[in-house]
Formats: sequence, C-alpha cells, structure tokens
Amino acid sequence: MPRRPPRRRLFAAFALLLVAGGAAGAACWWPSRTPQLHRPAGWPAPVYDIQRNPPTAAGFALGRKLFYDPRLSQDGSIACASCHQQFAAFAHFDHRVSHGLHGANGTRNAPGLFNLAWQPDFMWDGAVAHLELQPLAPLTNPVEMGETLPAVLARLRADPDYPRLFARAFGPGGDEGPIDSQRFLRALTQFLVTMISDDSRYDRYRAGRATFSDAETRGLAAFRTHCSACHVEPLFTDYRYRRNGLRGDDAGRAAISGNAADRGRFRVPSLRNVALTAPYMHDGRFDTLEQVLAHYRSGVPDALRDEPLLREATSVGAAEAEDIIAFLQTLTDERFVHDRRFSEAASR
Repeated sequence: MPRRPPRRRLFAAFALLLVAGGAAGAACWWPSRTPQLHRPAGWPAPVYDIQRNPPTAAGFALGRKLFYDPRLSQDGSIACASCHQQFAAFAHFDHRVSHGLHGANGTRNAPGLFNLAWQPDFMWDGAVAHLELQPLAPLTNPVEMGETLPAVLARLRADPDYPRLFARAFGPGGDEGPIDSQRFLRALTQFLVTMISDDSRYDRYRAGRATFSDAETRGLAAFRTHCSACHVEPLFTDYRYRRNGLRGDDAGRAAISGNAADRGRFRVPSLRNVALTAPYMHDGRFDTLEQVLAHYRSGVPDALRDEPLLREATSVGAAEAEDIIAFLQTLTDERFVHDRRFSEAASR
C-alpha cells in the first residue's frame, strides 16, 4: 500500500485528536471557525434577519470582548457576563434576581441566552422588540449597569484597542470614527445571535443518535401531555405571555401593553438547558425543578386553575412529575456550555 502524503497523514492525525477530544468530554470541544447562524433540522425560520448583520470573525470577536468587558458599566464592575454565565447556559447561577451596581438587586431573574435569533421580543415582559436593541436595557438600567450609551461610546473611543477592533470589524467609519451606536450594538449582536443550543441528548434522540431511559421516555410523553402547549418543541417555548400561577406585585406584560388583562403574564421561557439555569420563574423564587413541578401540582391558586393551559399543567401526577424532571435533564447541551468560542478566555 502506498504511503500517505504528509498532508493527508496530518489530517488523519487531526481527526483522531478530535475524536479523542470528544471522548474525553465536551470541555475539549473548540472548533476554530467563527460561529454562524444556522437553522437546525426541523426548526422554524429565525426571526432575526442575519443578512443585515452577518457575523464575521472580527465582528464576532469584538462582540465577545464587549460582552465580557465590565467597563461598559458605570463603575467598571458589571459586564453582560456578570449575569449571564456560560456554565449556567448564560443565566445567573444561584441568583434569584440580577445583581448590579454596588450590590443592588433587580426585580427579575436573568434568563439564559441562547437561540435568540428565534425570539421575537425580549425581557420577561417583552419590553424590547429587537435583538440589536436588547443590550440597551441592562446597560441603562440604574440597578444593573447604570450607564448611558454616549458615555459607553466615549469610553470605547478613548480606549487604546477598541478603535482598531471596530475598524477591523466594520471599516474606518464616518465623522464619528469607527465606533458609533449602530456598530456597537451590531457587534454585540454578532456574538449573541450565534449562541445556538441544538445538541442536547434530546436533539440526538430525535435524530436517532441517542436513546432514552424508560423514565425519560415516559417523561417526554407526560411533558407532551401537560406542558407542551406552552413549551413547544423544538424551541420549548411559544414566546407568548402567559400566567404561571404565581402571586406577586409584578405587573408583567401589562406594564408594557397597558392592558389590564396582561397583568401577571410573563414570556414563556425556553426549557432548553433548564437543569443548568436555576433558580426558576421570573422572580427566581424556586430553587429546584422539583419545586416548580410541585407548584404546578398544588400551588396554583384556585382562581387561576380554570385557565385551560394551567389546568393541564396542574393535572400532573406525582410519578409523572418525576418522569418529566428526568426528561428535562436531557435538554442540557453540554457542547454549548463548554464551547470555548463563547468563553471569557477567548475574549482576551
């Protein structure tokens, strides 16, 4: 048999390294290419128009650097990543509500960040209608990052590195130079829009590349009976605003719509990576999935149990609840939470 040319031998060795890395664990997974927005098989079309802002290597790297930079906040202490940690699927692990300047607490739980290109609007109440505008909400919130957009742009323009990075990503710019508000927001979006979580064991099961235990199989069936009207596969949300059976003073969607009927309604969160994103609900009041299922089984007020979707959720049996939790564990995407392209280390 003829010897392989050196290039082919090198490629074969590289392939073996990839296989070995995969066997050693998802933490070793670090492809070299810049992530791109792609549409997984069986998913609906994304809402975000990627043609207006296609991710480039320079733009993605710039957005990642901005995401991890605490200098975007008023006192240089809070970055986007402070409340969105990769190991928690970019949620805020073990914090019921977001924490901001000087230890101040927000009023709502920081959700995980993934599959944002499919999300039509943002925040628990839908206060932001476009992905490119979403970073302005925490940036200007007085108890989160507490800054103004002009002040942030001035700080970036005075930095020794950022003008060069913006020019590399977007060109030299106009009268304001390479850094302006649109480029700032589009750079962050190039990072955010490529955060796609589509490689959980559930996804591999659907594709015929993984199996479920008996409990997980029963859990999927129970989930589809009791939960899927709101948490619609494959994104595990319908992105609508619904009541979750919790008592509280938060007006929810009504604060944005002005419609009293929307009081107490919140955006249905995706359940992908839900095992990693505790605590749960818009105010983070539940620490475990067991507590969430117990709430639906026995904690919903009688006055709300007549709502058709809540009535279905409250009919979960004890054994079904255990099986549903077993199924929810299959929604964890280890490759996504260990993808070093999204990590703080890669931003340096």
